[in-house]
Amino acid sequence: MTQKAEPLPAPAAVETIAVQVDGRKILVPRTMPDPLTARPVATTMIQACEAAGVTVPHYCYHPKLPVAGNCRMCLVEYGTPALGPDRKPLRNADGSFVIHKSPRPAIACATPVSPGMEIYTNTPAVKAMREGVLEFLLINHPLDCPICDQAGECKLQEYSVEYGQFASRFVEAKVHKPKQVDLGPRIMLDDERCILCTRCIRFTRDLVHDDALGIVNRGSYSTIAAYPGTRFDNNYTLNTVDICPVGALTSKDFRFQMRVWFLKETKSICTSCGTGCNILTGSRENRIYRYTPRDNDAVNGSWMCDAGRLNYKWVGREDRLTEVKIRGQRGTWVQAIQEIATRLKPATPGRLAIVASARQTNEELYLIRKLAQFLGAATDSVLRAGEGDRLLVNADKNPNSAGVRLMGLAGNPPGSNLATIAERVRAGEITSLIVIGEDVTQQGFGLETLRRLELLVVSDILPNGANEMAHFVLPGCAHAEKRGSFTNVKGRVQRFMKAIEPPGDARPEAEFLGELWERLIGEAAPASLEQLFNQLARDVAAFNGVTWAALGDAGVTVPLSF
Repeated sequence: MTQKAEPLPAPAAVETIAVQVDGRKILVPRTMPDPLTARPVATTMIQACEAAGVTVPHYCYHPKLPVAGNCRMCLVEYGTPALGPDRKPLRNADGSFVIHKSPRPAIACATPVSPGMEIYTNTPAVKAMREGVLEFLLINHPLDCPICDQAGECKLQEYSVEYGQFASRFVEAKVHKPKQVDLGPRIMLDDERCILCTRCIRFTRDLVHDDALGIVNRGSYSTIAAYPGTRFDNNYTLNTVDICPVGALTSKDFRFQMRVWFLKETKSICTSCGTGCNILTGSRENRIYRYTPRDNDAVNGSWMCDAGRLNYKWVGREDRLTEVKIRGQRGTWVQAIQEIATRLKPATPGRLAIVASARQTNEELYLIRKLAQFLGAATDSVLRAGEGDRLLVNADKNPNSAGVRLMGLAGNPPGSNLATIAERVRAGEITSLIVIGEDVTQQGFGLETLRRLELLVVSDILPNGANEMAHFVLPGCAHAEKRGSFTNVKGRVQRFMKAIEPPGDARPEAEFLGELWERLIGEAAPASLEQLFNQLARDVAAFNGVTWAALGDAGVTVPLSF
């Protein structure tokens, strides 16, 4: 008799409380997870206002950092139910609470809400307080918006227009501070622009656990500084540029390179390790200028490492592979695909091998899997290992090792079959080799070994040691030049979009692999990337039930069955 499955327990009910924001009644959770410990802490006014769709301006507050409450920009007025002699709330004739308005304002970022509370964010007093806070912040702030790197992303600039006064009453001389402080290898500090919100200090101390920054001096002369005798140098320093609300902290790499309003931002994925941080690729006129983190609490929160952020310049290298080469001569894609298919069709099963890179997309790996199954090819991928950390950096330096293994294209562990394949080439058992995105000369395939092959097809983005020996060289695309998806080390399938055009003859690998499939197998490849992914999801067990549309911007987690 089949045992009946036990029903899953119902999720615990979330305790809510009723509050009003500018006259609108809403229910908010009594507690919310702490950004650092995930322990429940009381919901604050600013979180309630956000739930109500009301913007409360702020500088020091950040939803992923501990609360400091030092900028005072989020001051609001509020009231709570008045209590009678029996300590119970008094009610009006219509049953509503009698509200006792507090004579003092509160900082919305640090004040917890309570049942029946009313929050007022748009009263004349609140407007006057915001004008006052902005006036004090601007007293010593330099008027250098036209040359500031933060222009277009500056909260001081935006709030001054939206909430500040139209004219300054300050006529005294401003306090001058250092304008170019070399804070670290990747960060430049302008002390005059700093409003001492302490976001950078809290991020470095509480998230990275590198207590490297602090405030020195007093009063109007206070400045941010690194610990005496040290430089601000860890693998997450550039996150402080993202969270700095003004132009105090700037990236040496992006400094004075491009105005942000000229940049096209494309949703993408960092390919530096198996974490798969969500990023925005900032580009203009077919050139990448920067990577910045994109919020995804399931993967990287609001952060990314410096190494990943700066790993984009190779995409525009001058020595990119841009031409199809057939036996060392310039050729066309039509010629190359036709000749490769003609030479592979009569190949005896077992005499072909394919080395697939774990830097290829799920869609490309699926096409390689189909070709390998049809041709009876041995397969493997290259393992890239390095150091990881406790925050975001993974020791697996491939972005799609999980995808390779789910497709069944890698040894166990990945790379363990490469030596066997190389030995079989030397023994004359394998006569044809297809290499996608790897340099096999670094994996035990010496030039003498490659010379024994009757057919060597190499597809890559940059030149490698096997190019000179290859019968066919097919220029591929960087991830920023195509669409696709990766599966990170935790099974999160995430898609990325095309930011720039590939150079020369370079094409997305999925395109020419699909053409090779059609010529070899005799069936039409899916007409679009969406259709290709959906077919992959039907054929590969781990992806069953997932669709390209369902991936959205945040991705979907699939089971890792290896």
